[in-house]
Amino acid sequence: MNNPFELISAAFAPEYRVNLSIANLDGSIMLTLSDDAGVVAKRLISQAQRNDPVRLQRVIDSIRLGLAIELGQNPMQVLAALTRDAQHAPRHFVAN
Repeated sequence: MNNPFELISAAFAPEYRVNLSIANLDGSIMLTLSDDAGVVAKRLISQAQRNDPVRLQRVIDSIRLGLAIELGQNPMQVLAALTRDAQHAPRHFVAN
């Protein structure tokens, strides 16, 4: 899967509804994640981040870390899961 929009969607679905919209004329996009309670995260993703697979994965991991912390997960365990075997993507976390 090389399409960045598909990668972003796959990383967060089915836990969240994923909305990607054009944010600026510079090619950046706004990622909005929501659930039944409403918006849980918004993140601006630049064109450079979107078009570089390594940078895009870092953005995805960063968002996942923030969400996991908000859900009360141990940040060290989440970081360990993010750095463990980078070949397996997408990575999903479930609140305990």
